[in-house]
Amino acid sequence: MLKSIDFSTFSSIRIGPRVDVFVLETPQPLPKNHQLIGGANNLLLGPTPPPLAILSKAFDFIHVDNTLLHVGAATPSGKLFSFAKKHNLGGLEFMQQLPGTLGGMLAMNAGLKGWEIFGPLLAVRTHAGWVEKSDITHGYRYAKLPDVVFEARFTCKEGFDAALAEQFRQMRQNQPKDSSLGSCFKNPEGESAGRLLEEAGFRGKQYGGMAFSAQHANFLVNLGGGTYEEAVALIQEAKEAVATKTGIWLELEIKILNIPAPF
Repeated sequence: MLKSIDFSTFSSIRIGPRVDVFVLETPQPLPKNHQLIGGANNLLLGPTPPPLAILSKAFDFIHVDNTLLHVGAATPSGKLFSFAKKHNLGGLEFMQQLPGTLGGMLAMNAGLKGWEIFGPLLAVRTHAGWVEKSDITHGYRYAKLPDVVFEARFTCKEGFDAALAEQFRQMRQNQPKDSSLGSCFKNPEGESAGRLLEEAGFRGKQYGGMAFSAQHANFLVNLGGGTYEEAVALIQEAKEAVATKTGIWLELEIKILNIPAPF
């Protein structure tokens, strides 16, 4: 089944064309040459994207089986956080105000300040069956998932830590409210991408409708009417400026999908 999605309203950055996207309704292989997307919370889509696929709402579920927490890959992070809080489950407090769906979070090992989704993860389910976490290469903001993930299971322990959840909420208070994709660049080892961008003069730097936020230099934001071309130009300028100043080439944390790729 195909679903028409207007990415200028669906994507959190509010940029992108209307695209017919293939919907995976059952655990099945990804159609050839298709790119799987989640909630488009860290996705910048160009005017000529590759063929896209998305999970159906059939994979938006949560249930507890003895001591295991089973979660569908289309489940929004906010729903999972609320479930953990309501049922007094610990280990998922870092999902407080963390955007995205579970599948997208697994694909980039999302998290905050040392807490990552792969921490409480036990295994993921593809169309071929379950794969243990120990068999998945992963690290800071990346995971080499074996295939399309339709479901994941986590450790299920009692003891939701409200103080810890509040700590994570406060950490996110410095994040801009403008339309954005979250952190644009990964933090280099032992460094802060935001600090490097600020020192290179990119805090508040604007090009057209796009800017690096004046509130947080590593957030690329759409101030209204921003375009894909403006976003790519600003990203490239920032990468080159930081490299010239420090010798460090910043690596993207966001995903850019277009044919041809911008860089």
